[in-house]
Amino acid sequence: MKKASMGEFPFVLVLLLFLCTPIFAVDSLRQVDSISDGRTLVSQEGRFELGFFSPGNSKYRYLGIWFKNISVQTVVWVANRYNPIYDMSGSLHFNSSSTNLVLFGQNKTIVWSSTTPTSLERNQGQKPILMLLDSGNLVIIDEKNRNSKTYLWQSFDYPSDTMLPGMKTGFNIRTGHTWLMTAWKSADDPCPIDLTCGMEPHAYPELSIRTGKRIYYRHGPWNDLRFSGTLHLRPNPICDLEFEHDDNEAFFRYFIKVKSIISRIIINPTTSARERYDGPKQRTL
Repeated sequence: MKKASMGEFPFVLVLLLFLCTPIFAVDSLRQVDSISDGRTLVSQEGRFELGFFSPGNSKYRYLGIWFKNISVQTVVWVANRYNPIYDMSGSLHFNSSSTNLVLFGQNKTIVWSSTTPTSLERNQGQKPILMLLDSGNLVIIDEKNRNSKTYLWQSFDYPSDTMLPGMKTGFNIRTGHTWLMTAWKSADDPCPIDLTCGMEPHAYPELSIRTGKRIYYRHGPWNDLRFSGTLHLRPNPICDLEFEHDDNEAFFRYFIKVKSIISRIIINPTTSARERYDGPKQRTL
């Protein structure tokens, strides 16, 4: 297989040295509340922000999550990728009878909704809340168990074009659910295109990049340290790599060891991924 330089990969790991400043802002949404265009949630330590935005030169509005204190808005997750909102009428609510989120657009049209595997009924005395975590994960939990890591729904299960530390890429063998990154159509349009990064479901799962059904690049099987077909994802002083394959699931994820560093892995149809951060220091692995 032909080896390629980093400039040829649409799959890039970018690290940015960044010191977070504590911010006192709302990080959660209760069932009786809503988020309208112009209002945001900010994670507890001010790392991430959820709200409505217009990408690039677009005038359309999307609900998304971005790094809070980076001067160039860097979006890591988008809810309504397929259905933009054409004005500033967007609002996010809890469904009145369940834990599901509903995003309304113009004329109260539903443009996106979440689906939780477990419905919580009000007569059970349980109160779902939406929280934006400092990991960048948007989660629905029971208010009485705010510190629990058992989520009723989480955005990490539905990636856009970005993989954050702690987020899985792979598949659940029992349920068939996949954690798959899909590239934006353009800098102005987050609609998914047929350029994806995920795990190949065979006896020796490996990361691959596909254009449609064609495999564009293989990362090779896991060799207990890294994927054997790539050198840029390897153990180093900054991040830990994790690969899991058992009867339930097969996935890859990574963790950052230094809190003052934030990072993302993105899949991008261009070679401009490393230029998306604006900060004092930037490093691409």
